[in-house]
Amino acid sequence: MEILEDRDRWQAKFGEGWLAHYQQTGQTDFKQYPTPRNRTAPTGPGVDLTRSRLVFITSAGGYLREEQEPFDAPNPLGDYTTRLFPASTPFYRLAYAHTHYDHVAIDQDPQVQLPLRHLEDLVVEGVIGELAPSVISFMGYQPDVSRVIDELIPAVVEVVRVEQPRAALLVPA
Repeated sequence: MEILEDRDRWQAKFGEGWLAHYQQTGQTDFKQYPTPRNRTAPTGPGVDLTRSRLVFITSAGGYLREEQEPFDAPNPLGDYTTRLFPASTPFYRLAYAHTHYDHVAIDQDPQVQLPLRHLEDLVVEGVIGELAPSVISFMGYQPDVSRVIDELIPAVVEVVRVEQPRAALLVPA
């Protein structure tokens, strides 16, 4: 199954519209943005979470404040890189480099975007078998879907292969 159906058509519309406008004016105009759409939703078998390792993936732009470079949040073309940090990381060690959502809620309670302590509780209660050791984090502002497919997704898939989960939870920002 294709990640994006009719990718070439989307890429042409993106390049001739939104991206060309940005290159000519330096402004991002999302009225011109061609929203990617698939006709077929991906499917697969369900898993028994009580016997599964779950990997947590977030697009909140979280990173280790003292140890990792922040995401390039001001870049109008996006940042397609990932940051990994231990699922057990205390929240005070994290920062969020993402300028496309309001940080009030996450600043008050990081679990609105990173429910890691809640997931740990679900492991203790037996609802989830175990939590994968690493959190996969990226900045969710990424207007070029082709770069998401070619750069971000392979990086995420590689970490998932290493972590060997049977399930994933993606919490979008």
